[in-house]
Amino acid sequence: QVQLVESGGGLVQAGGSLRLSCAASGGTFSIVAMGWFRQVPGKERQFVAGIMWSGLRTYSGDSVKGRFTISRDNAKNMVYLEMNNLKSEDSGVYICAAGFKLGTHEQEYDYWGQGTQVTVSS
Repeated sequence: QVQLVESGGGLVQAGGSLRLSCAASGGTFSIVAMGWFRQVPGKERQFVAGIMWSGLRTYSGDSVKGRFTISRDNAKNMVYLEMNNLKSEDSGVYICAAGFKLGTHEQEYDYWGQGTQVTVSS
C-alpha cells in the first residue's frame, strides 16, 4: 500500500509562487507515475501535472503550462510541484496521486493523498 503526504500549501498573492511536495512511502517500487490534481468545491477533480517515476515523460494541464513544473527525486521518494505566476483560479486543494501508468484522468491513478490547500488572493 502506497501512502502519500502533501505539504507546502498556503496563502499567496496573485503573481507569487509556491512549491508543493509529496512524500511517498510503502510500495513505491511498483509505482510508474505520479500526478497532481486540484479539487475545488462543486467541481470535478482537475488534472494539473503528471510525471513518470523515471522522469522520462511529463504532462501538464493546459491552464498551467508555462507556469507550473512537476519534478521528482527518486532517492527521496518525493514529487514536487513548482507553481509560479499564481492566479486566483489556481486556488484549491492540491492532491498528490500515484498509479501504474501516466494519465490525465483521476481514474488512472490508484493512490491518493489528503491534499494541501492553496489559496491565491487577488
